Order: sequence, then C-alpha cells, then structure tokens
Amino acid sequence: MSAIHELQPHALWQHFSAICDIPHPSFHEEQIREHLIGFAKEHNLEWQSDAVGNVIIRKNATPGMENRVGVIFQGHMDMVPQKNNDTVHDFPTDPIKAYIDGDWVTAEGTTLGADNGIGMAAALAVLAAKDLHHGPIEALFTATEETGMIGAQGLQSGILDGKILLNLDTEDEGELYIGCAGGTRIEVNGEYATETLVDNFVSVFHHTN
Repeated sequence: MSAIHELQPHALWQHFSAICDIPHPSFHEEQIREHLIGFAKEHNLEWQSDAVGNVIIRKNATPGMENRVGVIFQGHMDMVPQKNNDTVHDFPTDPIKAYIDGDWVTAEGTTLGADNGIGMAAALAVLAAKDLHHGPIEALFTATEETGMIGAQGLQSGILDGKILLNLDTEDEGELYIGCAGGTRIEVNGEYATETLVDNFVSVFHHTN
C-alpha cells in the first residue's frame, strides 16, 4: 500500500497522491480539471476555465500585501501515458499505482506522471496554505501540454495579472529557467554579477514562524 501521502512536506505529497488517483493522460483531462475546480470551490478561491480547457485559480493577497508583485505558478494537467509491455493499465480510467522505492517515488509498470503532477501539487499546496504571507497568487494549469502545448497556445492574452511567473514544469535541479514559450532549447554561457534583491521581491513570500 502506497504511503506517499505521508511523505514530507505533507501538503505537497498529499496533493500529489490525490492527483495520482485521478486519470489524466493527454486528451483525457476532464477528471483532473474537475478536481482543480472542486479544490478552488472548497477553498473559496476564484477560478475560471477557458475555451481550450485551461484552469486558472486565484488567491487574494494577505491583508496589507495587496500591492506586492503578483506571482503566477504555471504547470500542466496532462501526463505522458506509457506502460511496460506486460502491464495491464487503461490510462483514461485507471489510477496511477504510485509507491516508495528507497529514496524515490515511482509507479507500478507505468509512467508516474510527476511531469507535471508534482508541479500541480506544489501549486495546490501554496493555494491551500494558511501560514504564508503573500501578494496576489495565480495558478495556471494548462491543458494538453505533452502533445503540442495546446492549452498554452490557446491561452488568451491579458488573462493573467501577475508579473512573476514560476514554471513548475522542470526536472533538472539547479537550473534556472527564464522562459517557457516553446520547444526550443538554447544554451548560453556567460558571466554575471550578483546584486541584492529589493524588498518588494524578497517579501513576495514570507513564511510565518
């Protein structure tokens, strides 16, 4: 029996465990979309779903921080549905059987869907948190990313208000992403000087003690 919902940080893995229970391969995102909308309703958060199936959830700023820079969390709803030849699994209807294997979370005979289930879980954990001081938050969950970035391509211009976008769809620790608008990879080498962040950026998120 999987115990991933008991891992730490608890909120992150609890949301990820719930996502694994919901079938969400590309072009079959109806259930995960309803899960996100249900989450927004449960937590009294503003939400909308657009014509291409994207879901946006908004969380108001902590009182007194309304003028802080707005932050957008961006991830996608669908996962790549691949399985071993000897595995019987119907991705549009069957949940992912996730379990802990040593230091890793993996799945029985199929892809895990951490791309981008863990990104969605991180966004949901922040949206549900009651112990964070923050400016305005928007969480953008795009549709059908794995097979053509359909949701991102169809996103309406000007629908988001935030100025800082955090891309939660990545797998390389220690790498800094400065854009997520296409499929081209460019490697740039150079030197840079560090500088102290201004207070307006540093205090976008402040965890209470």
